[in-house]
Amino acid sequence: MLAQTLSVVAPVFLLIGIGYGLAKFKVLSVSISEALGHFVYVVAVPVLIFRTLINSDLSGGLPLSLWASYFLGIAVAWSLGALVIRKGFGRDARAGAIGGISAAFANLVLVGIPLISAVYGQEGLVPILLIISVHLATMTVLMAVAMERAAAIDKGEKAPPLGKMIGGAAKSLVKNPIIVTIVLAFAWRQTGLELPGLASDVLNRIASTALPLALLSLGMSLVQYGMRGNILPGFLLGTIKILVMPAVVFAAGAFVFQLPPLWTTVATVCAGCPTGVNAYIFANRYGTGHAMSANAITMTTLVAILSTSLWILALDFWFKGA
Repeated sequence: MLAQTLSVVAPVFLLIGIGYGLAKFKVLSVSISEALGHFVYVVAVPVLIFRTLINSDLSGGLPLSLWASYFLGIAVAWSLGALVIRKGFGRDARAGAIGGISAAFANLVLVGIPLISAVYGQEGLVPILLIISVHLATMTVLMAVAMERAAAIDKGEKAPPLGKMIGGAAKSLVKNPIIVTIVLAFAWRQTGLELPGLASDVLNRIASTALPLALLSLGMSLVQYGMRGNILPGFLLGTIKILVMPAVVFAAGAFVFQLPPLWTTVATVCAGCPTGVNAYIFANRYGTGHAMSANAITMTTLVAILSTSLWILALDFWFKGA
């Protein structure tokens, strides 16, 4: 059974490995890697999201229980990650915030969407896109506020007003292509119109490039992260990310909110996805936690082929036996 699951999951991570090899052995230059990543993030993935959302059955209303299950997992993982770095390793508040982000921010776009699509098909894309519809915006604001407050603590200064911090983070969201796409998709749904055949065909062709190119792009980007010393903090954060967070999401979805089995499964697998690159981006911006965030990204991505397969297998056994 595990071999069968791996056979479905393996192509997803093989593409990441191919991307890594292309960049590592300089078959493709860094400039091409950056251009590919930009295309995926600005064009291909937004088109995939738009096409999926306008065609999906969302008649169930706001999926508050789905969001609550997933963000409960984020809250637990973030708190544990920050606690491990602050108390376990005696690091400053900014490093603690990076630890929380590294343990709680999943790579839903570049890994989650291709993985869920490969395993659960079009039906599985609905719950993950519903999670993404609030995940990116909410986490961007939370990460910005947490880092600003942590920076103020480290400097012994008073934190900026909460409204100012939220406003600054919100400004960046207005230009985010994924956020813009989600807004446009829901706006289009309100019109009740169908896309013309030609437009639909063009979108389908672009969307078909999103998943393989996203994985190749992620693999190429891993070359710049690598392993950077301070292995233990990254290992502990990675363990929280791929074991603790999905376990909390599963428990919340299955027992607390009693979500449909597919939604619980997708939310759990999403929670078990590797750490997103945003952790490293914030570490760079605030000048701390580079090694542990890079190590968390690299470690969780390297083991994800096995860890996600085991989660998928365990969830399949659970819901078949339930």
